[in-house]
Amino acid sequence: MLHFQRTYYLYGLAFLPVLAYLFYLVLAWKKRVSARIGDPDLVKQMTRNYHPRNFAIKFSLALVALALMVLGLANLQRKVGGKINRKGLDVMILLDVSNSMLAGDLQPTRLARAKQVVSRLLDDIPDDRVGLIIFAGHAYMNMPLSSDHAAAKMYLDAASPASVPTQGTSIGEALQLAQQMFNNKEKKYKSVVLITDGEDHDEEAPKAAAQLHGEGVVVHTIGLGSPTGAFIPDPSTGENKKDAEGNIIISKLNQSLLQDIAQKTDGTYQLYDNTDAVVSNLEKSLSEMGTQSYEDDNYAQYESYFFYFLWAALAVLVVEWCVPEKRQKKTAS
Repeated sequence: MLHFQRTYYLYGLAFLPVLAYLFYLVLAWKKRVSARIGDPDLVKQMTRNYHPRNFAIKFSLALVALALMVLGLANLQRKVGGKINRKGLDVMILLDVSNSMLAGDLQPTRLARAKQVVSRLLDDIPDDRVGLIIFAGHAYMNMPLSSDHAAAKMYLDAASPASVPTQGTSIGEALQLAQQMFNNKEKKYKSVVLITDGEDHDEEAPKAAAQLHGEGVVVHTIGLGSPTGAFIPDPSTGENKKDAEGNIIISKLNQSLLQDIAQKTDGTYQLYDNTDAVVSNLEKSLSEMGTQSYEDDNYAQYESYFFYFLWAALAVLVVEWCVPEKRQKKTAS
């Protein structure tokens, strides 16, 4: 089936009627100037070399060439390669990017270790569809479920506390957003990997976990940090963050919450110790969930036809260049 790859270029066609209207205004202005002169013979003498019909033809051809170039940029294409059948799970990764993830009880930071886990996991589950949600005060969809792991790594590298406008640790909202990304008709082959220090004190997270369990989603949680806590550095000042009363903030790992979420969904909880062990255990847990077959069109091949439009535009411009703007002088016989 034919379709345009970059449909946003097609909006450029909307400017063509505007250009045609401006051309009409120019012609109307010329008529008014001629009428203002008043003497028809004088006007005829002044415009004896002007060819109004050719002038309109040249403009029309230029307009057609511009339209063809816009269509070429939009790239009309047809799929020539079929979809690839693959087997895997649907895995939504929920990554905490709150300021508390900058604590240094894990070197260099909790967030750096979390990214290392996710990156290694992406390498070990090449056939699974993955999505990425980052959260702090609110949850944000970075990438929906896709087999494009290279794109997932790109979004992962860019994730930081600066990626979100509000701070906090809204685990419940992140779990609810993840639920929306899954196929609710399928009650298995779906998993959430939640990576956080668990500093969430609202009641939404356990409720959201229960809802996910009802949809057949298994939540595996990974806790980063220490129960005793650590200071949170402020990148702007280099000092430790303080609360409104001037006391230094200590960020503590909330293991009980993460264990509760995992238990409610028949998942697993791991306290981060080292990347290899965490990823190995997580990969084992995911592999025990079985796999589903799905069609992957990320690697489909397409045949493009943009060059036909560009060659046509070039041909039209050549014709436009050959059309004389002035009247041809008649030679005496």
